[in-house]
Amino acid sequence: MTKLLSTSVILSTYNEPEWLEKVLIGFQHQTDLPNEVIVADDGSTEETKKVVTNLQATSPFPIIHVWQKDNGFQKTKILNKALLEVMGEYVIFTDGDCIPRNDFIKVHKKNASKGYFLSGGYFKLPRHTSKFITQHDIKNGNAFNMNWLTNNGLKKTYKTLKLTASGWQQKFLNFITPASATWNGHNASGWLTDILNAKGFDERMQYGGEDRELGERLFNAGIKSKQLRYSAIVVHLDHDRSYVEPEMKQKNNKIRQQTKKQKITQTLYGISH
Repeated sequence: MTKLLSTSVILSTYNEPEWLEKVLIGFQHQTDLPNEVIVADDGSTEETKKVVTNLQATSPFPIIHVWQKDNGFQKTKILNKALLEVMGEYVIFTDGDCIPRNDFIKVHKKNASKGYFLSGGYFKLPRHTSKFITQHDIKNGNAFNMNWLTNNGLKKTYKTLKLTASGWQQKFLNFITPASATWNGHNASGWLTDILNAKGFDERMQYGGEDRELGERLFNAGIKSKQLRYSAIVVHLDHDRSYVEPEMKQKNNKIRQQTKKQKITQTLYGISH
């Protein structure tokens, strides 16, 4: 039995209404439903609003749409606005292009513990496979079934262990993976109080490590991390990233270096409440 824990999901999106619809349907078919889902929308057009409105009408949990005007890549700003809307005590972060497996919420809740944040995994799908996935495939689990995926264009590699591992194998792979348990924007969770104490996300940052920097401040504050790379799973739907510019990453790297060097625990450029 999973913990009686009030959970809020924050997922970021920008002009990917087809993908967002699939992701929201994925949350509607969880074994443990979230208490709410907040769509952090960084300036999408009316098409995204229509998707949210349609699903709000039939959703078994509240879907809140937090939107800001399109002013380039401002994900950190919209995430902070979304954080101010959170009602739950525990917050799970993902993206509007990542469909959660039906045990996604359950795994995050089961592993949540004070003094820790959780670092989950994702499995990238090619564009043509991403397109093939229907609402029915999400509901019945085809989107995470290796036979179905390979029949629809996915090439099998060692990385498919993320989808096939179960039980003790998941725990073993989480333990031996060389990947660090960092705060990943596509799949991470933590206590709302810890995140607000860190003042949320640094709003100077754009694309490239902007999520990880929050995790680095949490580390500086004494919060530890748990690796769930092989047990808390989402499939990542392929899309263009025309909004990415090299100077964004360069600027972000400087901020992250400063965070680590000066052991910063709170950003001066985040949530002021």
